Amino acid sequence: MKPKHLLAAVAATVMGISSAVAEEWNMPVPYSDAVFHTKNIRQFADDVTAATNGDLTIKVHSAGSLFKHPEIKNAVRSGQVPVGEFLLSRLGNENAVFAVDTLPFLASNYDAASKLWAASRPKVEELLDKQGLQVLFSVPWPPQGLYTKKDVETVEDLKGLSFRAYNAGTETLAKKAGMAPTQVESPDIPQAFATGRVQAMITSPSTGVSSKAWDFLTNYYDTQAWLPKNIVVINKKSFRRLDKATQDAVMAAASAAEKRGWEMSMAETDAKTQTLRDNGVTVSAPSGQLTQELQAIGDEMVADWMESAGDDGRAVIKAYR
Repeated sequence: MKPKHLLAAVAATVMGISSAVAEEWNMPVPYSDAVFHTKNIRQFADDVTAATNGDLTIKVHSAGSLFKHPEIKNAVRSGQVPVGEFLLSRLGNENAVFAVDTLPFLASNYDAASKLWAASRPKVEELLDKQGLQVLFSVPWPPQGLYTKKDVETVEDLKGLSFRAYNAGTETLAKKAGMAPTQVESPDIPQAFATGRVQAMITSPSTGVSSKAWDFLTNYYDTQAWLPKNIVVINKKSFRRLDKATQDAVMAAASAAEKRGWEMSMAETDAKTQTLRDNGVTVSAPSGQLTQELQAIGDEMVADWMESAGDDGRAVIKAYR
């Protein structure tokens, strides 16, 4: 060994650090540091660093600061970054299976959502594997509930209302319920209600609180219409370049993050629903008739989805049911 290399090895030993070169990965996520998904991912990154003794660190770039939400999946796929997070249903235009968790009233509680993920995960993994991506973990948002400016007992009470839509599924739901869908992004919700552009919406307790729904509506019905999920994926080539011990550490941290993330989502649901109550919103379960009528709409949408999803979709629903 040459003298300078010997000195470097001795220095590393004395300082108690590995002679292997530590690696840092950049990880884009679309949501801010205040969002529980991002908090969970930061803990995942800390766990990886601890388990690998700093040989692999993951630098989390929140709030779309490195790549915007629509760009994250392809950034990981192309190897611009090795790992990233995005809303799984954003890939619904690629394959309908990716949007199965947005079907209204198919899985309307955490237990059902967990079973749906178990049923759909093998197909999701297969589809992403073909794109050079490996699934690490997935965590749901709180269940989607119905917000209105008046009491609602039946679907008839919704007819004619202007309804905030944010994707194709919510637009279809609105039309089937006799409402008029209007595209409104989350930051524009308060103004849309204040100006009368919309009079009702379905979204999570989290969005209801962040938009201060109590300023412009009166009722929240805990319909638990669906639980959309975020997913964290890793570039397969990047993963394969890791040694076996580091791969195992990443997968163990991912498994812990999924379990922790689901628990955080449930806690988020309880906390944000209580915040709605504390600020004067009437929180209640939907009436039996409204539940039945919305379920019938959901069943229609699931049937339509199965037609578009083909054999893959039918296999997922069969496994789930």
